Amino acid sequence: MQKGELSALIGDIYDAALDPELWPGVLETCARFIGGSAAALFSKDAASKTGNAVYYCGIDPYYEQLYFERIVKLDPLTIGHYFAEIGEPVAVADILPYDEFLATRAYQEWGRPQGIVDTLNVALDKTATSAAFFAIFRHERDGLVDDEARHRMRLIAPHVRRAVLIGKVIEAKTEEAATLTDALDGINASMFLVDARGRIVHANAAGHAMLAEGAVLHAAGPKLAASDGEVDAALHEAFMAAGEGDAVLGVKGIAMPLEKPDGERYLAHVLPLSSGARRQAGVTYRAAAMLFVHKAALDTPSMPEVIAETYRLTPMELRVLLAIVEVGGVPEVAEALGSAETTVKTHLGRLYGKTGVRRQADLVKLVAGYSNPLVA
Repeated sequence: MQKGELSALIGDIYDAALDPELWPGVLETCARFIGGSAAALFSKDAASKTGNAVYYCGIDPYYEQLYFERIVKLDPLTIGHYFAEIGEPVAVADILPYDEFLATRAYQEWGRPQGIVDTLNVALDKTATSAAFFAIFRHERDGLVDDEARHRMRLIAPHVRRAVLIGKVIEAKTEEAATLTDALDGINASMFLVDARGRIVHANAAGHAMLAEGAVLHAAGPKLAASDGEVDAALHEAFMAAGEGDAVLGVKGIAMPLEKPDGERYLAHVLPLSSGARRQAGVTYRAAAMLFVHKAALDTPSMPEVIAETYRLTPMELRVLLAIVEVGGVPEVAEALGSAETTVKTHLGRLYGKTGVRRQADLVKLVAGYSNPLVA
């Protein structure tokens, strides 16, 4: 792996944050870099078993549609992906025994026909109901996920995460303005251009309003400062790193938490301006980085997380419970999960013991109760 290869890829990833049309080509390069034949940015809802591919490469459109129309409801990997730590690469064998995976309908009907034998998945962001993911798919010719693939994924995953989160903040504003700076001036989130020392060289209207309020960020002379000393130090460390190049920034400055005295929470993301399409904004304002600050979503546990914690369920027990709700009885669940009926019955018995119910219909009612917003 050449250092220049990684730096160029990271630069391309950040350019895609500001120009989403670049994502398919960037994902193709990511797949080659990690050692896969396909890649995707997608979202899933662990409760409703639905999803959507935002950008992808190397996947036939027929199979992309098939997955989100039918296979997503059968995918035994969804729960494992959802509960994985943000930024941590997860392969098939990290979630369930590989031979069990090969017996699942998800593999037999989707993976096997394409020659896909493994995936390396990273959670980028989570809400109460869904999660965003970055995944590389390994073909038979690539072999199963190995340590080198995990290492390479860890090198680029933080940058993909930063680019995706910033892309969500700015949305489609770049298509509506003559220049990048004009576009960012029009977003609802607070945006600041700063140099490597944290000196403010430009701010949009929302940014000026935030500085005037002074509850989250304020101007300490020419410099941008956070009210929380620890956060302030972390921000300035990120600004210094951004000034040294895309790759140096690493995991610094991604989804940094900020909080008002009244408890209202915000998230901050730092985007370096050292190369690519972003460089023009940096040159114009002599800036090293952009800082985006927006209100944080309500951090509410998801329905599966609440159920698992309430009844102390193992990941496999949770998979069986949700499968009972989605696909029906023991034979259907066994087929969907690629497990023996005796194994499903064993987990079903444990579910009865932990939840205090005696029938599958009661398990369905239990899950439905947690899905109802009127039920506490």
